Amino acid sequence: MNLLFSIDSRCVSLLLDCLGSIADRGGAKHYDAYVLHSGLTEEEMSHIAAEAPDSVACYFVPVPPDLFAGFPTTKRYPLQIYYRLAAPLLLPESLDRVLYLDVDTVVINSLVPLYESGFEGNLFMACTHTQELLSKANRVRLGIEKDVPYINTGVMMMNLALLRKELDISAIQAYALAYEPVLILPDQDILTALYGDRVKLLDTMIYNLSDRTLAQHNANPKNPKRDLQWVRDNSVVIHYFGRNKPWKEPYLGVLDVFYCEARARQSGKRL
Repeated sequence: MNLLFSIDSRCVSLLLDCLGSIADRGGAKHYDAYVLHSGLTEEEMSHIAAEAPDSVACYFVPVPPDLFAGFPTTKRYPLQIYYRLAAPLLLPESLDRVLYLDVDTVVINSLVPLYESGFEGNLFMACTHTQELLSKANRVRLGIEKDVPYINTGVMMMNLALLRKELDISAIQAYALAYEPVLILPDQDILTALYGDRVKLLDTMIYNLSDRTLAQHNANPKNPKRDLQWVRDNSVVIHYFGRNKPWKEPYLGVLDVFYCEARARQSGKRL
């Protein structure tokens, strides 16, 4: 199974935690993890390779510094957030698909059904965390004429074979610069605006579950209630996106139990 991450030096420990959860629960016998970066030291790369689970082979892919020169960034959203968009240009041409994961995710069930599912002609498979009213507001903000959902880019299957034919970095840059004043989550804004109609939507409760998503689901009286046991039995990827992280105080939510369990398993293996 091909995995993709995009990190800087601050994310090394989170990457190892995520890889540990994948090795324990991801369902495959072997993983090739491609790590996009522009500033990891040799020491950091050696540390990641040495501490990664035995079932994970790590490949470090340096991103040319000029590839995203001039792209808008903020303190919270550095240049690394764009790297995944250029993955088809940076990864080996022998790869036809890859699963991208943010490092603030934990895998609790098998990734195999997702990884082996069909793209149905789409460039991506991903989830949305945004309800329709806010999606409409985002479409207005981003100048999107088509009726597309707002995409969360933290968990994405990428159709590398098709993206190599259709990805246009110059178009991505042109859009980023044109809409810089209104970009909030730059990579998600850009992917939604340029490729939102080429995304196969996945079940957010299964493949990109956050505390906010779970709370919103349970707050709707029309929905069947989902407790932690349901999550444990059915969800695949827990995503601690935004500022609410179980490794930071204060944390509000119930899904931290899965991070704590995964962390404890990895700590036990390293003793």
